Amino acid sequence: MNQNLRQDADDIIKASLQAVLPDEAVARALKDFQPKSGKTVLVSTGKAAWQMANAAVKVLGHVDDGIVVTKYEHVMGEIPGVACYEAGHPVPDQNSFDATAKAVELVSSLGAEDSVLFLLSGGGSALFEQPLVSGEELQDITRQLLACGADIVEMNTIRKRLSGVKGGRFAKACAPASVFSIVLSDILGDPLDMIASGPAYPDASTCGQAVRIAEKYGLKLSDQAKQLLREETPKELSNVTTLITGSVRELCAAAAVKCRELGYEPVLLTDQLSCVAREAGSFLGSILRTNAEEGRKKAYIAGGETVVHLTGKGLGGRNQELALAAAPMIEGLPNAAVFSVGSDGTDGPTDAAGGYVDGDTQAALKALGFDTAAVLMDNDAYHALQKVDGLIMTGPTGTNVNDVAVALLG
Repeated sequence: MNQNLRQDADDIIKASLQAVLPDEAVARALKDFQPKSGKTVLVSTGKAAWQMANAAVKVLGHVDDGIVVTKYEHVMGEIPGVACYEAGHPVPDQNSFDATAKAVELVSSLGAEDSVLFLLSGGGSALFEQPLVSGEELQDITRQLLACGADIVEMNTIRKRLSGVKGGRFAKACAPASVFSIVLSDILGDPLDMIASGPAYPDASTCGQAVRIAEKYGLKLSDQAKQLLREETPKELSNVTTLITGSVRELCAAAAVKCRELGYEPVLLTDQLSCVAREAGSFLGSILRTNAEEGRKKAYIAGGETVVHLTGKGLGGRNQELALAAAPMIEGLPNAAVFSVGSDGTDGPTDAAGGYVDGDTQAALKALGFDTAAVLMDNDAYHALQKVDGLIMTGPTGTNVNDVAVALLG
């Protein structure tokens, strides 16, 4: 392993994540929050829910009541006046349903003089859920969508119609109270109705789109679920004000700043990467091979969210697959590395945030008996990268604004 490139990668990752932590962004957004004369109730959900709620309570001084619903191992301590719950992601579980029910109960008795501060980040689609079908069927549909490679917009178009809180329905439950929503975006282009399936934003998707997505992927649905796909969601909400606090653009910009500090010439390829993870990794590796003889330090940056097609039963995530797929393309290049990291600190159902490879990785894998193509087909990037010190471990970061991948030429 090229230790210099790995150190640079670690420094870029640290600086990028630091720049998109929600504390400052939430404080900035709260300058526009004008609570009414009654109660102020906080509801925060998503992978960054605890961090956002903690920042908000510090700024406001107190809230009259509150609930956090976040991913397992993402609660980092007590927050005054706020009950914190952990639940399932990317597949909702009974804790998701129970915590969401408590949140709905908390807001359903509020009056016109009350205010709901709603803090939303990616992951809320699984964590914040009140299913209109059985919990078992909702979990099964979620797994079907994950396995077939549906993108986040397609997934959320389906999930909105099977939920009592998505697609603007949570904001309706809050009425007549006013809702001030602060959003940390994890979807390319920041479509507010799609981030965490838009619990407090009018839904722009249609029943027709939902039905076509179900047909496209051959989803197995009950008659009840099929009927729900044909029931329209709220298209107007008069009690909500919404602000976006951060997105993948800031993540990429922070990566570029740190790359420049380290002597690399940053090149932003895109902040809307949306393709199969393996293809993205192979592409980034090919860019490095093409430019390896230039003799200049460069950093090619791509932000977004790739997808994984499940063809095996191994362990991994989209960032690990992206990195591993680059390894054959840069094999033998002494000055090349590719890494990819999820800003929330967790990549798929693993404890890693992403993966790192350089020109030495492929040979090291071969020496250990790994066939990279076979590993990728089995979706087992985690175990392969683990053997060559290629896992990126950050722990939960408290934020969630997509992923960033960087191809370095030293």
